[in-house]
Amino acid sequence: MRQKIFCLLFFIVSSDLCAADLVVEVPANPEKGFSYPFFLKVPEATETNYLIVETNNTGKVSDDFNVHRNSARKAVLGNALGPWVSKKLKAPILVPAFPRPEKDWETYTHALDRDTMLVESGKLKRIDLQLLAMINEAKSVLETHSITVNEKVIMTGFSASGTFANRFSLLHPESLQVVVAGGLNGILMVPSNSLNEEELNYPLGLNDFKEITGKTFEKEQWTALPQLLFMGENDTNDSAKFDDAYSDSEKATIYSALGRIMQPNRWKSCQNEYLKQNANVTFRTYENIGHGTDLRIHNDVLAFISENI
Repeated sequence: MRQKIFCLLFFIVSSDLCAADLVVEVPANPEKGFSYPFFLKVPEATETNYLIVETNNTGKVSDDFNVHRNSARKAVLGNALGPWVSKKLKAPILVPAFPRPEKDWETYTHALDRDTMLVESGKLKRIDLQLLAMINEAKSVLETHSITVNEKVIMTGFSASGTFANRFSLLHPESLQVVVAGGLNGILMVPSNSLNEEELNYPLGLNDFKEITGKTFEKEQWTALPQLLFMGENDTNDSAKFDDAYSDSEKATIYSALGRIMQPNRWKSCQNEYLKQNANVTFRTYENIGHGTDLRIHNDVLAFISENI
């Protein structure tokens, strides 16, 4: 029965899967709130009653949607942070196939930037809400398989998907059980309206949070949320230098409020602000690694998640 139900959606055969692991592509369903497909991998023996979510990060712009779809498919089958944890915990994982357009290259969807959140119409409108709708649909698919997962999800990410996870955690803390994000460019969304006399608009802070999201910031839920945020000490990938990540005015605010030097200055400034707000956060800066992860980091992530579910 299990295999039959999933074949009705889209069954993918891959040598990367265990014999009875299943990966399905759930098609876009605007009526249910999501305009893009997502991939859901279900281990043969589900041992953890949490859904893991890691957003896709193609690493480049393209107006060919298949570039992003194939990248998301590859990600769910791979050994990046979330998929690796999924294998170890024997937990299902969801990876959306959001595009990152070349025509509108400043709309950095995979990092959930300001341009993305300001999209007013069309398929890209409020992809954060689309992700919530995908999560709900994934739970329904799993229920059909007699797999029940917790209402809250585990969210992971690295680099752009790590930035997405960080920002999403302030937007929707009520939906999350634990957040792990790395490769964060020394920039976090700060849980404050201003810092060093600089107003912090989304995605740098909360100054226009209600205007952007239509709701108030759930501070108590965010403060209680277990978070592991990390960088490599040799990481030089500074997104503040790139025009697709931040506008000129955002860059100026970053440099003035948080610091021009990514490490250790800006990274430490962000940490201080989180700690001032009594966030339930663990910060780590890993020695002898740049913009990447290794088994040491993965094992730490696995341990942190296991302690908080």
